[in-house]
Amino acid sequence: MGPTQIIFTALGVLIFVVVFVYIVVFNGLISAKQKVKEAWSGIDVQLKKRYDLVPNLVQTVKGYAEHESSTLEKVIAARSAAINVPEGQVAEQAGAENMLTGTLKSLFAVSESYPNLKADQNFLGLQQQLSDLETQISSARRIYNANVNELNVKIESFPSNIVAGIHNFSVLEFFEMDELEKKEAEKAPKVEF
Repeated sequence: MGPTQIIFTALGVLIFVVVFVYIVVFNGLISAKQKVKEAWSGIDVQLKKRYDLVPNLVQTVKGYAEHESSTLEKVIAARSAAINVPEGQVAEQAGAENMLTGTLKSLFAVSESYPNLKADQNFLGLQQQLSDLETQISSARRIYNANVNELNVKIESFPSNIVAGIHNFSVLEFFEMDELEKKEAEKAPKVEF
């Protein structure tokens, strides 16, 4: 084997290794992107269940608290705004969801003034379903944000940042919790003796 053959063999091996690494990195980016899409669909399913539950909740409250129409209208408007956020607008979706959560909290605050409503089995069932959905949404949001973080790290790390740049991958936004919810979640219970 002559020096020319050794150079061509080494060059061939080097090209093979570079192409192999490129393919592995590209496939890793695609896999991470698909995980983000799958995680978002988990959030989307829970949000749609929530949207379907809100009209039933509003109707139940309306039967007991007709003069609370402004609160009910705010809940309906917030639901409509959340439903109508264009697909892929994560920050806008998070804002709309936080607004809906706030109006639902005010709706439950109104219910405190109506003992018959608080005792209504339908209302209690809907309230429990909504509470369960909030827990599922929170869990789905954590999964989504973890997958977004994984993709963003790949997009910004060497050598995958080169492949990501060639194929126009861009850093994605997290589905953020409302600041008020974050503060409530971070509060540790006080233990006094």
